[in-house]
Amino acid sequence: MSCNLGWMFITANPEIASYAEVCGVHRIFVDMETLGKHERQKHLSAHKAAHTFEDVAAVADALNKAELLVRVNPMHSGSAGEVDEAIANGAGRLMLPMFRRPEEVGQFLEMVDGRVPVTLLAETAPAVSRLQTYLDYLGSQDEVYFGLNDLSLDMKLDYLFEPLAARIFEWGAGTLLARGTRFGFGGIARLGHGELPAEWVLSEHVRLGSSWVILSRAFHENAKNVEELTDKLNLAEELEKLHQAEETLRKSDDRLLESNRQRLEKKVFEIAKRKWAND
Repeated sequence: MSCNLGWMFITANPEIASYAEVCGVHRIFVDMETLGKHERQKHLSAHKAAHTFEDVAAVADALNKAELLVRVNPMHSGSAGEVDEAIANGAGRLMLPMFRRPEEVGQFLEMVDGRVPVTLLAETAPAVSRLQTYLDYLGSQDEVYFGLNDLSLDMKLDYLFEPLAARIFEWGAGTLLARGTRFGFGGIARLGHGELPAEWVLSEHVRLGSSWVILSRAFHENAKNVEELTDKLNLAEELEKLHQAEETLRKSDDRLLESNRQRLEKKVFEIAKRKWAND
């Protein structure tokens, strides 16, 4: 099998976005979600952005081929205006976070009205459990992304990778794969980095048939400009390492992928046990 996992890079800096595109990033992620996010994730070190429509326009102008994805706020009274303005400023794809009911998906898609494709961020227990109830709303270019941070919080778990280790969205991933709807999940660290080995997370993307993954902060180290980023790491080299590791995994047999899954499961629950023991 050929490599087909796409990399998503979160930034509102047009210079860094352009550099990431040149290095091989397929999708730039501008994050405008603020409603309720601080309250949900205030105890986490997870990414928390407050990007603006001006950021969307600036990043859109800087890109030549990478897709620009904009995450808007969960459905609220101002959603229609947010959708319109994000598209007007150059969003090539919109992401809907924190939905729980199929009606929210239907309303969101009516607002978008086919102007750009959408990615539904399934990051609540109802969104994952009710996947079948909104799949028929999706067009051929629309996608689903399983968000592990908020899903683990919604399920009152102690570690963000527990839903993956427990195979909570595995049925959903298989359903999406069977119907030809692209999906992704979670984030990934650089190879050789991360509390949970990135190699095992990558192996799960291959085993499950995932198409997208968010590159974690390990790929930008919170750099404020390209010079600072390149001083810290060579992004093109790091992405090439991921590509090579993915290619190797795709050539392996199912026994290796299953072995990696079991190792990931054991490690995840070891980490979770340490965390709940410290609560």
